[in-house]
Amino acid sequence: MKGKVIQFRRSLKHVHERHFILDVGAKNKLEASKFVGKEVKWKSEAGKIIAGKISGSHGNKGLVRAIFERGLPGQSINTEVEVK
Repeated sequence: MKGKVIQFRRSLKHVHERHFILDVGAKNKLEASKFVGKEVKWKSEAGKIIAGKISGSHGNKGLVRAIFERGLPGQSINTEVEVK
């Protein structure tokens, strides 16, 4: 299943480098909660793979939070991830 990297998880003054907000195609918070615990993999253009895990839903519109083993580069925003 495919998803899309939306943005870093952040607040007004702090950016969580390993935390990202993903769009996995869920319509609401209830559907997004079904993805909690699933594995996520992002592949760079050079072929490098960075793995992560979905940790929870984000907001009411079906977005999810994912924590990656290492931070993704800024170029990863608006790229695809694979949800297993």
